[in-house]
Amino acid sequence: MTSPAPRRSRPSRSSLTSPYPVHEDEEAGQNGSAAANTSEQRFTEEIEEIKRYEDFTTIDWVQDAAREQVRRNVRNKENTERRKGRGGWDVRQKIWELYDAGQAWIVVTLVGIAIGVNAAILNIATEWMSDVKLGYCETAFYLNQNFCCWGVDNPEDGCPEWHRWTGIYPVNWLMYSVFAILFACISATLVKAFAPYAAGSGISEIKCIIAGFVMKGFLGFWTLLIKSIALPLAIASGLSVGKEGPSVHYAVCTGNVISRFFTKYKRNAAKTREILSACAAAGVAVAFGSPIGGVLFSLEEMSSYFPLKTMWRSYFCALVATAVLAGLNPFRTGQLVMFEVHYDRSWHLFEVPFFILLGVFGGLYGAFVIKWNLRAQAFRKKYLTKFAVPEAIVLTALTVIVCYPNMFLRIDMTELMEALFLECEGTYDFHGLCETSNRWHMVFSLAWTTTIRTFLVIISYGCKVPAGIFVPSMAIGASFGRMVGILVQALHDAYPSARYFASCEPDVPCITPGTYAFLGAGAALSGIMHITVSVVVIMFELTGALTYILPTMIAVGSTKAVTSYFPAGGIADRMIYFNGFPFLDNKEQHTFHVAVSKTMTPTSSLTLLPAKGLRLHEVTSLLSETSYSGFPIVSDTTSRILLGYIGRTELAYAIAKAKSSTLISPDASCVFSFSQQPAAQTPSSTVPPITFDDIASSSGRQTIDFSRFADTTPLTVHPRLPLETAMEIFKKMGPRIILIEHKGQLDGLVTVKDCLKYQFQVEAQERGELGAQGSRVERFEKWLWGSLVRSGSWFGEKVGRISGGRIKLNAEGGGRGGRAGSNASETGRLLVGESSDPRDSRRSIQGEILDGTEEREDGDEEGEELQER
Repeated sequence: MTSPAPRRSRPSRSSLTSPYPVHEDEEAGQNGSAAANTSEQRFTEEIEEIKRYEDFTTIDWVQDAAREQVRRNVRNKENTERRKGRGGWDVRQKIWELYDAGQAWIVVTLVGIAIGVNAAILNIATEWMSDVKLGYCETAFYLNQNFCCWGVDNPEDGCPEWHRWTGIYPVNWLMYSVFAILFACISATLVKAFAPYAAGSGISEIKCIIAGFVMKGFLGFWTLLIKSIALPLAIASGLSVGKEGPSVHYAVCTGNVISRFFTKYKRNAAKTREILSACAAAGVAVAFGSPIGGVLFSLEEMSSYFPLKTMWRSYFCALVATAVLAGLNPFRTGQLVMFEVHYDRSWHLFEVPFFILLGVFGGLYGAFVIKWNLRAQAFRKKYLTKFAVPEAIVLTALTVIVCYPNMFLRIDMTELMEALFLECEGTYDFHGLCETSNRWHMVFSLAWTTTIRTFLVIISYGCKVPAGIFVPSMAIGASFGRMVGILVQALHDAYPSARYFASCEPDVPCITPGTYAFLGAGAALSGIMHITVSVVVIMFELTGALTYILPTMIAVGSTKAVTSYFPAGGIADRMIYFNGFPFLDNKEQHTFHVAVSKTMTPTSSLTLLPAKGLRLHEVTSLLSETSYSGFPIVSDTTSRILLGYIGRTELAYAIAKAKSSTLISPDASCVFSFSQQPAAQTPSSTVPPITFDDIASSSGRQTIDFSRFADTTPLTVHPRLPLETAMEIFKKMGPRIILIEHKGQLDGLVTVKDCLKYQFQVEAQERGELGAQGSRVERFEKWLWGSLVRSGSWFGEKVGRISGGRIKLNAEGGGRGGRAGSNASETGRLLVGESSDPRDSRRSIQGEILDGTEEREDGDEEGEELQER
């Protein structure tokens, strides 16, 4: 049995800043060699280029910071040598240095301009398509109703230039339905055919990407293009989805695409993360007309790492985007968003209990929608992944049938909020909303609107079109708030001399129902997203009224108190865990009272690389037979003395460079750690290291030294370290893995995936989940799916009979979504077929958590080529 090898001494602390750690006596020789620096920099850039295209992996922020330090040192040395070669100060060199230092501000300026222009175009397109369902403008077909009836006090009531499609109510309903279904069909088809990642909101995925999770193509050009085209179509279809969440997605896509043209951001994940955080702020800024609120939203909800310079760049990007949007003035009213409103009345102290009631409603609404929407998402992922386009069509048809008869459900949700927020003064009155004689009719209509819209949001959010949940939630809160405001106003009118209303001034309206709608919208947004400060600031910037900051804080604070009883997070956080993304939330605090060794993967389940003894063909076979993201390096597999760690990408790159030379034998010996004694097969300490480009001069040695690609100072902890501390290390420092070491001996390693698995096990035990409840839900899902299949078969048979067999809509259903007929046309395969969204092939959190180390399943490559199209 081999005796334990003595523990090797670790390299100097300076090697932490180098991606290829070297001996201290080698550093002097390498620092003086420009050729060595160039070679190291070239290797680093090539490896980073490879890592850009690795899907579903995680970025090691510790290594990324070290590589950035190396880049900075190399650049400074090159600049110094260039200055010496030119004899001192050089104008061109100084201009280049200024350009390099100001790249960040150039990028955020260009991104802000692009986001503002895109937002203006989308606003105009959305308003026109939303109105074309109801009628057309005689003056110019491309004008929406507001522009067609410009100057009319109540444009919603129409004008001589604006015409309904017909004077017959059922025919108008039919035209409304045809346009809505057409828009939804086009939107879902574009997403399915060209950019599957354009579906949904995107906020959950962006949070993970900013935290270091790689999703290839999610922020690519085609996703940006299709999201920008399909988003107004989805909104105009009438589905209960919003554009604010997708606005963040297309804004971040814009930043990612533009930043790739600048060398500083092309291969630097850390700096790209700063730009993405700034873009998220700009996306919220143009969606709500709230630049400060956008910065706070990025800080509170999106970014796990938000230094001061990122805050300034986020503010500047949001400012530029908002200024461009204001300059383009898409609504021609000076408003950045349609539901912007200004209040000139004050509020009274006796209204505080009603403000608290609105806050309680917002918290309960958020908890209810999150719970049932996740069940709807589970049903969709289990049964409907092959029916993305038909699902969007059916949901749109259902929405049209239910919503058209109700005046509050028929119009666009932003127009609804504009009508509900306004005061009852002047000539504006949306369908008699302010008339006392219509008071109880309006109460019942608003209650119906709140109920139906909540149901539609639950089943619509998550379908395969660009879909947000901000505006639908705000519209629900606004309808409930306006209903409460009307009831309070009715109570005051019934008892005007009551002591409870003693603070009301005579001959002046005491109750403003529009403010209740405004506060209800803020409470519902806070309840669904579990955010507080940014909601208050956004609502303040929407109104510009300092008077209503305190009522907004009261309502949002009440919502926060209610949501604290549901600590699982907002809808974005829950979707992260539902999709199985490896993400540790900074807002969560846990107390497990266990050591990190409780969750680690032991060495018996790992593949260890001995420092010496492996042949090249054995290492190649190891890469092909395993899917781990890296391999610990030990002195030998018996003693397991830890020497370092090498990533899968670095090892594959090194082998590829070695095999590019025909002089390397498959039986060549591989060395993974630095030797303490100089040997014939290692580079001399006084000359630059031998690169693979110079391999021909040393090929006769038949030894390949991979040590320069290994990390000899990996992050290690003691097995008895508390698990909570290990999770904080993952949150604060962002390593991909942490090695567990005891007295120099490797005991195992732990990843974010391991921590999350243990966390979910503990939470499941605390909740005491019962199998009977899950069985009931599963039986209901099977019954519902069977009913849908039978209804679809009946409808398909009727259509086929009426058309004489020329139209075939029937598809055999079974299992997890049925099987399309073998004779289906190309259009049929597009409407009903395998999902091209890689997120659909991933199991939920109960089954699998992604961290890039698991084996890739069949079909994982679908949709990954979108970035190269």
